[in-house]
Amino acid sequence: MTYQYSFKDCLQRAERITWRVEDLIGGDKALDFARPFLPETFARTEPLTFLSAEEKLTLNHIRGHTYLAMFGLVEEFILPFVLDHARSVINGDDYQARAFLEFAAEEAKHIHLFRRFREDFLSGFGTRCDVIGPPEAIGAHVMAQPPLSVALLTLQIEWMSQSHYLGSVKDDAALDPQFKSLLLHHWMEEHQHAQLDALMTLSIAEQLSAAEIKAGIDGYVGLGGFFDAGLKQQTAFDLDALQRATGRTFSESERELFLTQQLQANRWTYLGSGMTHPRFLETVGQLDPAKRREIEALAPTFC
Repeated sequence: MTYQYSFKDCLQRAERITWRVEDLIGGDKALDFARPFLPETFARTEPLTFLSAEEKLTLNHIRGHTYLAMFGLVEEFILPFVLDHARSVINGDDYQARAFLEFAAEEAKHIHLFRRFREDFLSGFGTRCDVIGPPEAIGAHVMAQPPLSVALLTLQIEWMSQSHYLGSVKDDAALDPQFKSLLLHHWMEEHQHAQLDALMTLSIAEQLSAAEIKAGIDGYVGLGGFFDAGLKQQTAFDLDALQRATGRTFSESERELFLTQQLQANRWTYLGSGMTHPRFLETVGQLDPAKRREIEALAPTFC
C-alpha cells in the first residue's frame, strides 16, 4: 500500500497555509442571513412543500449551523486521536512527527473557528439551535473503539469534507460568501489531513493481523451506526429549532415528512457522501477487498 505523497509533502503544504481564526470571523465579516448557507444537495429543503420559501431559507440556515457544529464536534475527538498517534512516532521520522503535530494544531484551530461561528450565528439568527452531544461523551465512545476503526472514521470525514467543498460549495454563487469563506479555509487544511490520515491508517494496519484488520473495519461500521442514531436525534433538534424560529407548530403528517426526509439528507451529508468517496473506498479495499464490498453494499442506506 503506497501513496503518491509523503509526510514531507504534507508538512510543506501545511506550512504555506497561514490563516488565523481572527482573520476569518468577527467585525465586518458577518453572516448574510438573506442567502443560503448550504447547497441544496445537502440541505434538501425543496421537497418540503409545506414550507414557504422563507421557511426553507430558515431551515437552510439551521442546517448550516448544524453542519459546522458537527464538524467541530468530530474534530474534538480527532484532535486527541492524532496527538496520541503523534506521540507514538515522536522519536521516528522527523517529517512524520512534525506533520502529525501540525495536523493536531490545525484541528485545534478548526474547533476554535467553529465555536466562534456558533457565537456569530446565534447573535444573528436569534433562535437556539441544539446539537447532539456532549462532545466529551461522543468522543469517549469513539476513542474506546480500536485505533483502526477511529482512523477509518476520521479518514471518511476528511475525504467527505473535501468532496463537499469541491463538488457542491466552491462554484455555488448563491451561497453566503462569509459561510463559504469558512468552508474554503477549512478545506485548505483538510486536504493535507485526508492524506495524512490515509498514511496513518496504513501505518496502524501494518501492525495488525488480517483478523484484527477485519475487526477494525467492523468497528468503523459500528461507529457509522452510532452516528446514524445521533443523526436521528439531530434531525429532531433541527425540527424543534425550525418551529421555534418560525413560530409554527407543524401537523403530525408534516412532522413525519420532515423527520423522514431530513434524516436521509443528514445521512447523505455526514455518512453516505463519505462512505462512497473513491479515495476512502480505495484505502478500505487495500486493507480488505471483501470488507470494501460490504461497505459499498451498505452505503445506499445512507444516500
